[in-house]
Amino acid sequence: MSIPVETRLPPLILSKRQRSPTMHSHDYGRDYVPIQQSNAHGYLTVLRKLRDGGANGFLSTWPAHVTSQTVHPRHRSFNTKDIKNHGSEKCFGRCSDEFSGQVGKPRFLMQLEDYLKRELQTLDLQQPKVQERRLQTYREVFDCFIEDFKTYKPLLTAIKNEYEATLAYMRDQIRELEPLRTQLVLVSEQCERRILALREEERAEMKAMKENKKRLHRIIEDMREKQSALEAQVCRLQKDLAAQYLAYRDEYDARKLLIANISSMSYATEEEADDDMQVAESEDPVKLKLALKVCREDLTKAQVELNRLRAEYGDVVPRRDWESLDRCHQENVQKLETLQTDFDQMKTEYNTLLEVHKQVLLERDSFQAELEVFQGSSTPRPDWECCADILGGSERWKEHFECQSSQQRLMVLLENLAEKASKEFFQGRGTGSDVPVFLHYEGQLKNVRLKKADVVRIIKEVMKEKDAADEELGMCSDLPEFLHKYLERQHGDHAGDWAYSLMETIHRHLKDELISLFNDILSGEVDESLYHGQIHLVTHLLKMLVQSDTAESGILSVSEFREALRKAFPLKNENDLGELVNTAQAELDNAEGSLVYQKLFIEDSDGKNRGFLSLLKKQATAERHHYINQLKTQLEGKREVDVAELRTGFKAIDPSIDSKALDNHVCFAFMAKIENLNQAQPIDTEIALQRLLAADVNRVGPPPSHLN
Repeated sequence: MSIPVETRLPPLILSKRQRSPTMHSHDYGRDYVPIQQSNAHGYLTVLRKLRDGGANGFLSTWPAHVTSQTVHPRHRSFNTKDIKNHGSEKCFGRCSDEFSGQVGKPRFLMQLEDYLKRELQTLDLQQPKVQERRLQTYREVFDCFIEDFKTYKPLLTAIKNEYEATLAYMRDQIRELEPLRTQLVLVSEQCERRILALREEERAEMKAMKENKKRLHRIIEDMREKQSALEAQVCRLQKDLAAQYLAYRDEYDARKLLIANISSMSYATEEEADDDMQVAESEDPVKLKLALKVCREDLTKAQVELNRLRAEYGDVVPRRDWESLDRCHQENVQKLETLQTDFDQMKTEYNTLLEVHKQVLLERDSFQAELEVFQGSSTPRPDWECCADILGGSERWKEHFECQSSQQRLMVLLENLAEKASKEFFQGRGTGSDVPVFLHYEGQLKNVRLKKADVVRIIKEVMKEKDAADEELGMCSDLPEFLHKYLERQHGDHAGDWAYSLMETIHRHLKDELISLFNDILSGEVDESLYHGQIHLVTHLLKMLVQSDTAESGILSVSEFREALRKAFPLKNENDLGELVNTAQAELDNAEGSLVYQKLFIEDSDGKNRGFLSLLKKQATAERHHYINQLKTQLEGKREVDVAELRTGFKAIDPSIDSKALDNHVCFAFMAKIENLNQAQPIDTEIALQRLLAADVNRVGPPPSHLN
């Protein structure tokens, strides 16, 4: 049977979409272009080249799987059933020539491969987007392949379109992920910089720790050398003491033997005088020498035994003494238990009395406030206009007395009387070592006649400028020296007049809290931290009240005011908080309604605080004194205290204290800097407590349970 030369397969029935001359680009992606439009030129070019190289436009139907192998007719077997499935047995007619001999790769396939190879060789691999050009070459070859295989064209076209759509989707994804890759690079660089910075910090910390370790090792080595030297000295002293003790014992024994020999010789002389001379002459001297030798040996043994007994039983207490001491100890233990029970009972009663006393004090203060209100409203007013002549006329009287209370008018009158009675000139105290630096002036100095308000203003300006200067320098300067520079800067040649006038006015108004505190700081009796502590106390309270005022109306209810006080001062008890609330209500003349809390921080014309802030400062002072008294109780029985013992005492009464506050407290007590605390020598306990009372030393956390 012969195989036909040409195989003609029945045409496939194409669907409506397959017969459409163009495809919709939105079905496969925005970058997709149908074959009939985008690749028409490339397809025609490739097809033209292939047709020119072919013979009469013949397209072989050789199977695609055949490459370079040859097929012999005897190796090819056909199935009639397969032939029937293809439509007719005539399909073998035209193929017989093709399979009749040895046949190689199809010509069309070879043409496509040659074209693909030539096109790929013309591409420059160094140019950009070379991969897209290679893909375009393969796309043109595949389009030519699809156009020539009409039967499989719809399936191959669908496959190609799906690949094109997938490539377009992948390009969109790459385009969307490109900014993320840039951002990832930036984030990676930032992380690298942060890691390098952290490594630098760790390297600096490790370097500092290594240096500290070396320093500590040197200190340990020095201490070990000192310990070795001391141990060697102790050993040498022990040997010297043992040698001296042996010499003393030998001398002691020799003296006893000498005394015994002298006694025996005296007794022997008396016996020889009484006894017969013949009997004495008849004694054998050899026997006497032997007896003396034996006696000496026995004496030596007895002395050694006596020394041993004294060494072993020298510290032994007789039984009767031990029983007496034991009986006395038992009696003392019973008495101690009885006294401890009585002490606990008395302590309970004392605490109860303290609570009652606090309640009574609270009631007394409230009654005192009511009494002052009643006295102010019921006491007859004096005729203050008669004092106009003293003040220099009615206009001056109105200027000073208008809108003032009776107490304030009295203080103004007394101040003016004191000014008139004061000296017109001051005599300079010279430049001695006992004179403060801001008073180093000689000769007569004019009295500027400062008022109390002027003194208060100067004090606040000096402390404010000094605080800023100390913060800039990083160290605390001397207040008298700073005051001297301030007066010279403000008043120049008249600085001496202002200095002496300022001190004269301060001494006249020592009853004022602010002026008295400034005078104590200036004289060195108290530390400057007390002033800054009071300023911080008031500003901290005002800050908490403003935070509680969420409506920003400047008004708080009584419960909100109490809660703000509790947040600002968590260590205060309920009695102190209640006393502050009652004082604020009395000062604002508002017993049950809301409180205009900002009025509590208003000062009078002389810069004096009113009742609420005065009570707050008094409570802070009382709490500070109570804190120092607890420390005094903790250090009771110690005449001197060192740095370690003082730290232990503070931690015992204030467990929540941090290291910074603890270092500041210890520095105040030893009058030393933090770096010099390890070299500080022990000081008297009373001196340390007095220094702590003169500084702003306050409790940091709640007290332990046994101190409540």
